[in-house]
Amino acid sequence: MDGNRRYAKRKLLEEGAGHDAGAMALLNLIIYCYELGVKYITAYAFSIDNFRRKPSEVQKIMDLLKECMTVLAKIAKHHPIKVNFAGNLELLNAELRDEARKLMGATAEYSKFVVTICVCYCCTDDIVHSVEESCREKHYYHSYIGDSHDDDKDNDDKDDERHMIKLVDIEKNMYMAVTPDPDILIRTGDGHRLSNFLQWQTCHSLLASLSTDWPEIGVWHLVKVVLDFQQNYDYFVRKKLQRL
Repeated sequence: MDGNRRYAKRKLLEEGAGHDAGAMALLNLIIYCYELGVKYITAYAFSIDNFRRKPSEVQKIMDLLKECMTVLAKIAKHHPIKVNFAGNLELLNAELRDEARKLMGATAEYSKFVVTICVCYCCTDDIVHSVEESCREKHYYHSYIGDSHDDDKDNDDKDDERHMIKLVDIEKNMYMAVTPDPDILIRTGDGHRLSNFLQWQTCHSLLASLSTDWPEIGVWHLVKVVLDFQQNYDYFVRKKLQRL
């Protein structure tokens, strides 16, 4: 979702107006994806690094996030949309954090269409968080469960294996475990870097860089990228199967 500020500057809009347009573009894109039959959509709404911006800009984005939650809650009352918030939600204020958890709980049973909004997120933090959670799980097993097998030498090798952190442990404890790895990653604003977003999950994804700024993204941009993916579908399937 890159280019909100550039869009506002180019259109000679007041400060913060680019984020307003960007929030509307996100809601429109969610509708487009729903209508096109796309099952999963993930949006990088706010990075942990974004806290370094001016306090007024950060507050503007947080206000928009709250408004988006309200709109998504209304949409979910009429359509089976599941909403996830992925990231370190403890960095949000208590009101926003509670609203996010309330919306996730209210839509948890839906599965037809899944919207994941990454907030207070970056991939390095996701990996560190996952490793820490995996270590805690292994420590718990060693401290409270493993002790019950101390006298059973036949289980020594199995216990040693259970104490090791594996790939499956890392991936299940990631914030992004709530949704499958993406088939397509779209970056607007003519950006050609991932900016600490889903590096772990996008190793076999189509990377699409669009020259348009995020507030101007439309349904035809989405259709073009999807058609490009479909034309190369067999290639991406083979790459994903090699990972398994």
